[in-house]
Amino acid sequence: MHRFLLTPRWWGINVFVALAVPFCLFMGSWQLGRFEDRVDSHREATSERPAEQTAAPLDSLLPVDKKTSGRLASIAGEYGDQLLVPERRLDGATGFYVLTLLKTDSGKAVPVVRGWLPGAADPAKAPAAPAGRVEVTGALQASENSGTKGVHSQGGLPAGQLGVIGAASLVNIVPYGLYDAWLTVQTPSDGMTPVPAAAPNNTGLDLKAFQNLGYTGEWFVFVAFVLFMWFRLYRRELETLRDAEAGLLPEAPAQPRATATATAAERV
Repeated sequence: MHRFLLTPRWWGINVFVALAVPFCLFMGSWQLGRFEDRVDSHREATSERPAEQTAAPLDSLLPVDKKTSGRLASIAGEYGDQLLVPERRLDGATGFYVLTLLKTDSGKAVPVVRGWLPGAADPAKAPAAPAGRVEVTGALQASENSGTKGVHSQGGLPAGQLGVIGAASLVNIVPYGLYDAWLTVQTPSDGMTPVPAAAPNNTGLDLKAFQNLGYTGEWFVFVAFVLFMWFRLYRRELETLRDAEAGLLPEAPAQPRATATATAAERV
C-alpha cells in the first residue's frame, strides 16, 4: 500500500521536504537570535546611564562603540567656533542645538553640544562659550550621518549652521583636525536645556527588531505548511489507492463503436 512512497515522484517530494524543513528551522532560529541580540543590546544601552558613571578621558573611550556610546567623557581645551544645529526636537518641541568646537591640546577639536534652545536657530539667542581654558564633561556620542534620525541632510543651510554633527560635515568648515565623535553636556548651562544622550545605533527595539521577530514566525509557519502539504498529498494518494482496490474509481469511458470502426478503417 505504501510502495508509492518509493516512486520517483515521491522521492522528489520527500527530498524537498527533508531539505525545506531544516532550512526553515535554521532561518527561523537565526531571525530569533537576531531579535534576542537586539533586545540584549537595548538592555545594555539602557541599563547604565551616563549620570551614574565616572567620567573617563575622551581618548580612552575612542572609537565610539555600543559600550562607550553614552559614557561620560572628559577633556580640556579652549572653545573656538560656534555653530547652530537647527530643527532638533526635544520633549516634543522644535529648537536648535548650540554646538561649540573645543580645541584640545592634541591639536584636534571635539564638537560639544552645550545645550538646546526652542524656536528657530538664531545666533543672538545662543549664549557665548566660556573664555579661556576649560574642562568639559559630556556624554560621548558617535558622529551622525545622513541616515541618523532627526538630522537636516538636505543642505542649503545659512552660514553658521550645521545639519549633521560629525567630522565629515565639519571638515570643510573648520581649519583644524577633528575627533570622530561629539559630546553633549549633561548639566544645565546659561538657560539652555541639556541634550540627552541617544542610544547607540542598532540597539533599540525599533522596527528592524520587530521585523526579525515577524520573520521568525514566518519561517516556522513555512515549516508547518510544508509538513501539512506533505501529509495532505500522502493522504490523498493513499485514499486513491484504497478506492482503486475497492473498485470505487470510475472506469474509463468506452470508445463509441462507430468511432472505433472508423479508427480501424484508417489504420487499414
